[in-house]
Amino acid sequence: MLKYMEFTAKTEDEAIAKGLAHLGLDRDDVSVEILERGRTGFLGIGSVPAKVKLTYEAPDEPAPAPRPEPVAEVRPAPAPKAAPRPAPKPQGAPRPQAEKPAPAPRAEPVDDDVAAAIVRFQTGLFQHMGVEAVPVVTRDGDTYQVVLEGNNMGALIGHRGETLDAIQQLTGYAVNRGRSHRVRIHVDAEGYRARREESLYRLARKTAGKVVKYRRNITLEAMNAYERHVIHTALQDYPGVSTFSTGTEPNRRTVVAYDPGKQ
Repeated sequence: MLKYMEFTAKTEDEAIAKGLAHLGLDRDDVSVEILERGRTGFLGIGSVPAKVKLTYEAPDEPAPAPRPEPVAEVRPAPAPKAAPRPAPKPQGAPRPQAEKPAPAPRAEPVDDDVAAAIVRFQTGLFQHMGVEAVPVVTRDGDTYQVVLEGNNMGALIGHRGETLDAIQQLTGYAVNRGRSHRVRIHVDAEGYRARREESLYRLARKTAGKVVKYRRNITLEAMNAYERHVIHTALQDYPGVSTFSTGTEPNRRTVVAYDPGKQ
């Protein structure tokens, strides 16, 4: 179920941060729409606060019945996953390419109802897809990290990670359905996320340099929520630049804006 809330603050960034703190969500969990840009006025006179609209996916509340099913059926599931877990060789390859994904491989294996529900759902999904893949679940804070292991992982990654994103989204819907507390799920294969993040990071910094040099806004190509989050994070401390998203899915784009007040 999609819900939205509006928040106001002195600047767009402060309003977004205020909204994320109130909802308890991350930047990539919401779609941000700038309703009104903040203006400081002259000596505080005529100032206008910034106003943003945060749209997010909320779990269906009146569905407590399904909760016992994952616990009862899923308990046996972690046992067969013990065999592939000791062989993290596919995870070792991407480490030299990027430092960011390193914490996930170091995390201890997870053996709880959420991890078991993830394994059960994805195993059934891959059987329907006719793909041999094993989901290995670890945990990093409040996020469940899922690394898909097997041969021909390119079929599960898809063009620009579109298939991987779809698997991640479907898994989130299936696991969070009927839960009062929403969990975040991050799905990766063959270190794709790290390589894509590095590419987006370079794009963000290069674009920001042009924005500051020519003092004009630049709108990037359409990206999914995960990729837009990488751009926002890469430029959150970049002097003279701010970012916001515009448009509707699946053509929502990130705008890298010239912001002389941000130094």
